[in-house]
Amino acid sequence: MNVPANLKYTNEHEWLRIEGDCAYVGITDYAQGELGEIVFVEVETVGEHLAAGETFGTVEAVKTVSDLYLPVEADILERNEALEDHPELVNDDPYGQGWMVKIQVTDPAQADSLLSADDYQALIGA
Repeated sequence: MNVPANLKYTNEHEWLRIEGDCAYVGITDYAQGELGEIVFVEVETVGEHLAAGETFGTVEAVKTVSDLYLPVEADILERNEALEDHPELVNDDPYGQGWMVKIQVTDPAQADSLLSADDYQALIGA
């Protein structure tokens, strides 16, 4: 199970990677494995300001549809357009090309309350 040390994680299996003033959000390797083959990612919140824990989209797998939750309060700047034609990128590269949204974090200190890689591994029993 791949759990990069440079990311922050949520109990709902999203990850957050802060890069300067912006950040990227996606689902974890564990989450994509549990969901199975990803067939569609829907994000209709671009341009919106959402609180931490609010739903920013959904991910659809062969067997289920799951909500996607924002780890921190932020403005949704863009969605990963590549996922429209290639949702399998979430399965193939969840921490790289499979990112879901780029955000402008309102309060970077909120990331401090998220799980570290070690904490997330404990959560999933890895």
